[in-house]
Amino acid sequence: MTDSQTDGAAAESPMEFYEKLTAQGEAVKALKTGKAPKEEIDVAVKLLLQLKLDYKRVSGQDYKAGCPPTDSPASGESVPAAAEDGDDLVDPWTVATSNAKGIDYEKLIVRFGSSKIEAELIERMERVTGQKAHRFLRRGIFFSHRDMHQILDAYENKKSFYLYTGRGPSSEAMHMGHLIPFIFTKWLQDVFDIPLVIQLTDDEKYLWKDLTLEDCHRYAVENAKDIIACGFDVNKTFIFSDLDYMGMSSGFYRNVVKIQKHVTFNQVKGIFGFTDSDCIGKISFPAIQAAPSFSTSFPQIFNGRKDIQCLIPCAIDQDPYFRMTRDVAPRIGYPKPALLHSTFFPALQGAQTKMSASDPNSSIFLTDTAKQIKNKINKHAFSGGRDTVEEHRKHGGDADVDVSFMYLTTFLEDDEKLEQIRQDYTSGALLTGELKKCLIETLQPMITQHQERRKQVTDETVKQFMTPRKLDFHF
Repeated sequence: MTDSQTDGAAAESPMEFYEKLTAQGEAVKALKTGKAPKEEIDVAVKLLLQLKLDYKRVSGQDYKAGCPPTDSPASGESVPAAAEDGDDLVDPWTVATSNAKGIDYEKLIVRFGSSKIEAELIERMERVTGQKAHRFLRRGIFFSHRDMHQILDAYENKKSFYLYTGRGPSSEAMHMGHLIPFIFTKWLQDVFDIPLVIQLTDDEKYLWKDLTLEDCHRYAVENAKDIIACGFDVNKTFIFSDLDYMGMSSGFYRNVVKIQKHVTFNQVKGIFGFTDSDCIGKISFPAIQAAPSFSTSFPQIFNGRKDIQCLIPCAIDQDPYFRMTRDVAPRIGYPKPALLHSTFFPALQGAQTKMSASDPNSSIFLTDTAKQIKNKINKHAFSGGRDTVEEHRKHGGDADVDVSFMYLTTFLEDDEKLEQIRQDYTSGALLTGELKKCLIETLQPMITQHQERRKQVTDETVKQFMTPRKLDFHF
């Protein structure tokens, strides 16, 4: 995308961008159907992504094929922080970039005002816990934080804290990207031995998606089974559906109301990009996602104590919710939650966007068979390899844009093996097909084992995890 195209974005209407996007989408389809050269397709896809970013800036809405823009926000209204950086769009609902290497996380740290996870912090976590840092920390998959040193200070002084993470249940099946916060949260719970609360935002999905309330709640229960299959301890973990728990816990709802009173409509418009045409449920929802950050939302676990700090592992697109939460916390007498931010798990087609449950070809689902995993990776995983074997042997592949290598960086435990694969691929000794084979052989047994564990999770097991109760901690 040239500078002149970007600079002209503001001069065009949302409908004009919508029409351009529709035409460009058809052009990309035609190129792929006609098996055009990879370079030509990449240029067309990059333009399509840039148009989507510009459309979001101008209309305040995500592009959906067949859905022309509704009334756009008046000029001067705030749009999400996502719209501030030229090439990257990051908010709680949309992640996109025109860069084949993915989001520029250094810029994102500056924009969001968080702190980079440096080697010194990782070394301190190892000293405090007596455990080797998780591969997600060693490899920069969790790359940013807020107040993690404060959490470690408290832990060294024998003060407890608790973990909070969540999932928005928009479909019955979860994909590999959804596992990342839960794998890491499980490790944090094990090494620190602390309580964990997991929020299932079925109410949010009803407000944002074209789903029935009953389906959203059913998806929450089904997703809970996948989460439980990650190995969480029922005596240390409480999983809850917003649709259920809001009516059960006066402490939770009281905190929701406190937060709502201290955040104005203008503030949520500025943070989240809401417009006058958004339903009031969306406008009030951020307070519901914020409430689990405060221990009094769970009186059955924390015995009414309000001084217990919360640590939230999450993808960085969720940070706007918790910037708001951290601003409100001292005004209502609570400690600010600390955060650990992860990068995004890329779609099979490339790191320009994250894996999506709504696009089956962009994702490896936890329900996929070994054959489906193999076919998806071989057919759809974006390659950093060269066009011919001869060129690849001579020049090597680009591991920085290769999706198979990105996935191995996330899920292959062995550091030395991963580095050897990187060296072999970038030198040309390892071909793209061989790299994809390494990934297939890594993911197939991992997903099969997860499926076996999930089969052991009964409805009764889910009920135990989702029943408000005291956990095995004394407060």
